[in-house]
Amino acid sequence: MLKNRSALPRLDYLITFQVAAELESFAATAKELNVSETAISRKMKLLEQHFDCALFVRGHRSVRLTEQGRKLLNGVTPALNGIARISEEMMTDHAPATVRMSATNSVSSLWLMPRLRKFRQANRNITISLMSSDQDAECLTDNFDLSILRGDGNWPGFNARLLFGETVFPVCAPTYLNNHDTIADTATLMNHALIEVSNNHTEWLNWKTWLAHKGHDPDKVRHSTFVNTYPLAIQAAIDGLGISLGWGHLVDHHLRSGNLIRPLDAEYVRTNHGYYLLTRQGSTSPGESEVVAKWLLQESAARKRFDAT
Repeated sequence: MLKNRSALPRLDYLITFQVAAELESFAATAKELNVSETAISRKMKLLEQHFDCALFVRGHRSVRLTEQGRKLLNGVTPALNGIARISEEMMTDHAPATVRMSATNSVSSLWLMPRLRKFRQANRNITISLMSSDQDAECLTDNFDLSILRGDGNWPGFNARLLFGETVFPVCAPTYLNNHDTIADTATLMNHALIEVSNNHTEWLNWKTWLAHKGHDPDKVRHSTFVNTYPLAIQAAIDGLGISLGWGHLVDHHLRSGNLIRPLDAEYVRTNHGYYLLTRQGSTSPGESEVVAKWLLQESAARKRFDAT
């Protein structure tokens, strides 16, 4: 235990004293510490009262140390530098580690973002830096520790762990059904306003391929709204602009909240693709990235299953 604590002045007095001794000006010290010159003068007067001696010779625009002031500075400087060094080391030890992630626009917006607050509350020492893109090559650069992409699980040079499969079904806002004809079966979908995503991923399901899976002529599909990203298509559906294709697990929270409904509850298309968590083989990613990976897999394990999924 520290003895003679009553002999110690306040730490902020000593910090102010060191700065004033270096700058040889109370005005410059006030500017440096962002307080008033009056506050600096008062603190130095109280410090002198504590030691019962003069520490400065005060001039019109400057100050200089007395012999006692020089003695105090020689003792205080290494002590304050030591405290600062230890403080920096401790702050570095506990500084949040950053895990760099990339994911498709749909996963980033609709699956990750609703969950990140919960993760952050439980993992204050980890910061997730997320980049969203529908360009696979952009997501798979060395800049990222983890990536989430859609595919068949085969990415050369990467380890792939399945997060969830691909189950796709029509979704719309409840208000849309209130204002339009009943959707009795998949054939009647082609008489409704269909929201489509236009992008260069021709392998992704769209209305033509989805309805073709259901045995309908894709050439008879009529679209009413085109957008360039899937999150925009879901927002358009929420806003009542029409019917969008809903990817299971990406729209779960909108279905739970009632923002969206499935007008044909029993109808869906299941593919042999899915969304995978990717890590580069042989990578030396920080241990925190595996913490994030395990959390993502736990979130996946807790998901709702769609029929056989």
